[in-house]
Amino acid sequence: MAVSAPRPIVCDLSALGDADLQAIDLLARLELAARQHGRTLRLRNASPALIGLIAFAGLDSVLRLEAGREAEEREDAVGVEEECQLDDPAV
Repeated sequence: MAVSAPRPIVCDLSALGDADLQAIDLLARLELAARQHGRTLRLRNASPALIGLIAFAGLDSVLRLEAGREAEEREDAVGVEEECQLDDPAV
């Protein structure tokens, strides 16, 4: 009988309001507890601000972030414009 790998614990962060370093500390502790029990923690639907804060804290290689937001919910990157067609073709 083959033993399957334990499923990851998925934490949906979409309802998390303004995150601060206390929230990052809690997520790091959850990751540690999951590892101690042979599990992995996957963070889903993190806001861009939270992703930046995780990177700032140096935990972006430890906390596993999954892409999970729908296209309509994502914020556009600064300086990025949508491509459109001009009415008059270039001559």
